[in-house]
Amino acid sequence: MFAEFAFPIFEQSIKAYHIIDDVYQPVLNPYEKGSVEHLLFAKNWVDTVQWHYEDIVRDPNIDPVAALDLKRKIDASNQVRTDMVEYIDGYFLQKYAHVQVKPNARINTESPAWAIDRLSILALKIYHMNEEATREEATAEHRAKCQEKLNVLLDQKNDMFISISQLVEDIENGDKFMKVYKQMKMYNDEDLNPVLYQNKK
Repeated sequence: MFAEFAFPIFEQSIKAYHIIDDVYQPVLNPYEKGSVEHLLFAKNWVDTVQWHYEDIVRDPNIDPVAALDLKRKIDASNQVRTDMVEYIDGYFLQKYAHVQVKPNARINTESPAWAIDRLSILALKIYHMNEEATREEATAEHRAKCQEKLNVLLDQKNDMFISISQLVEDIENGDKFMKVYKQMKMYNDEDLNPVLYQNKK
């Protein structure tokens, strides 16, 4: 059950980040480099830092220069996030390379790693919604509304556990097959982003 294996690692990363709660703090990954646990922890850490970048950049009083710097950090973070998802897909490709794909096998709309990416973001939503649902200085109405939302997120978590497990099982049995497209983030590429390549002239 890969989703059930990954989720506690995501929670561990989120809790570790919030000890200091600073986007510039170094990541202290407790897992052995090269292990899938290390990759999952690192993946969620990137997501967690980016979550807080997104909070900071929405400050209505933010200095425009600082906002631009943050926007560039968010772009760079998105690229790292995409690369890490592809590394996780590489793990699945290698693990199931021996599987004999059935002639009638189907392809899924997303790969296992992109589903795991959504699970990592869901872990962040659950953490922060729980914070709001239990925030003592908030009104009772606010806490109740956030608890309702938290209940939905927890239900979604259970559904994702099931659906990711089914997807991985289908791949393992040869009923579905994987393709990794190598996402093309055009906005960071000097040869694909018109603003960037026009400035090179």
